[in-house]
Amino acid sequence: MIESDFFVANRQKLSELLAGVPLVMTAYTQTQRRSDMSWHFEQESSFWWLTGIDAPDWQLIIDTARHKSWLVAPEVDEVHQVFDGSLSIDDAVRISGADGVLTRRQADEKIAEFAQRHTVIYTLGDDPHAAHYNFVLNPAPAELRRQLMRVFKEVRSARNEINTLRAIKQPVELNAMQRAIDLTIDGFTEIHKNLANFKYEYEIDAEFSYLFRKKGALGHAYDPIVASGANACTLHYVANNERLKKRQLLLLDIGASVGGYAADITRTYAYGEPTKRQIEIHAAVQLAQKEIINSIAPNLSVEEYQHNVDGIMTNALVSVGLMKDRDDQDSYRRYFPHAISHGLGVDVHDSLGGPKYLQPGMVLTVEPGIYIPEEGIGVRIEDDILVTADGRKNLSQRLSTDL
Repeated sequence: MIESDFFVANRQKLSELLAGVPLVMTAYTQTQRRSDMSWHFEQESSFWWLTGIDAPDWQLIIDTARHKSWLVAPEVDEVHQVFDGSLSIDDAVRISGADGVLTRRQADEKIAEFAQRHTVIYTLGDDPHAAHYNFVLNPAPAELRRQLMRVFKEVRSARNEINTLRAIKQPVELNAMQRAIDLTIDGFTEIHKNLANFKYEYEIDAEFSYLFRKKGALGHAYDPIVASGANACTLHYVANNERLKKRQLLLLDIGASVGGYAADITRTYAYGEPTKRQIEIHAAVQLAQKEIINSIAPNLSVEEYQHNVDGIMTNALVSVGLMKDRDDQDSYRRYFPHAISHGLGVDVHDSLGGPKYLQPGMVLTVEPGIYIPEEGIGVRIEDDILVTADGRKNLSQRLSTDL
């Protein structure tokens, strides 16, 4: 369990970056699942990183000039208190290390006080990638922004400052991530050992869920991908309901959530005896991944890293006959259609803060893949890599990448 001093220190660092301008943030609100039922609640990651609060509708106010912070408790009526319970004020202070808990009315008064001294306030701004999503955003952050815009001349986003801080993982975070990764590795090892006993994708999905919860994890950090045969060519395949067939590959993209932090590991296994072509494709991805991991170093520019990746993946695609012309970008993107890396942390796709250079303390995935829909073959291998002061550390190296 992460102690309150972690969250106190995070707020202190953010206060220093915001240079005296106050900040107001909100937790997510619960959203509808069906009829009168809500989905299982998951917290907005930056709000959790600053408070440790894993309950809906709370808010955070930081007076960055005075280095004071308050939580704002939601108003929970008696009916919902009986049915759903709520986080107590004492527990909220214990978890977060906040200086106190305000009612909504007291919070409004505090914000009005800020407005007398400041024309500007910070909150969590718009997600810059939202236009690419195919789902509705949680409404709570946008509603808070609208409220603040009625009071302040300018409402600024603190997203970049928070992402920059979150990108460099602290020891307590790395410990939580390693626990999540180790538990995920244990799951992969158990599944691979008994692979012949599974008949359907959903059986493997269920076994991972059982193993994670049995060991005390929160569960999956993201919807698990159990993709056999051509299903692996759908990058975010999550139906997980096909019957497994001999002489097909099985792509498993799974990560446990432990202590608020995610693992993200992918392996591709043979179900039965693999074909020569499957062995060839897997070997090309395996070699590419090793070369890409070995290229990671502190102060390596992101631009140079991407250049290295493009060269290595082009070599891989040429070696298996999928590219004849090294400048054929259409074929390159057809058979390797996704990014090579993303940050990892509280979010499975954690922001690295838009850096120009890789820095010690960053954790990123390395996940090359080759996908050939016309052959029903999809191979991806993914590990979680910590950038260190003198190179890199593969946090999931204990799990073999072999077919």
